[in-house]
Amino acid sequence: QVQLVESGGGLVQPGGSLRLSCAASGSIFIINAMGWYRQAPGKERELVASIARDGSANYADYAKDRFTISRDDAKKTVVLQMNSLKPEDTAVYYCKYTGVYGIGVNPRGDYWGQGTQVTVSS
Repeated sequence: QVQLVESGGGLVQPGGSLRLSCAASGSIFIINAMGWYRQAPGKERELVASIARDGSANYADYAKDRFTISRDDAKKTVVLQMNSLKPEDTAVYYCKYTGVYGIGVNPRGDYWGQGTQVTVSS
């Protein structure tokens, strides 16, 4: 089984920064894609950024100049560095791993974290 645990959310003032981390547990050998999504109240969950095994990253337009995604395969972690935060970035942020290979792991499954709240407010 795969379990993802996020950390790093919280309350920050506009213009501030937060660093979100997501770590996986389980007997995992390969993680093809790691990503961060967010869901604001009353809105659908949306992709913030994703990163492939080769390190290539994809960002939502609003994240391109402010957020950076990175991964550490040895630690099975993905990090989202968020700078210049705006009130509209307020949401619950979720990590997701796909294409996961390991003992007792379904490689076709989508594995989600429990979510971490990010609130940007003065």
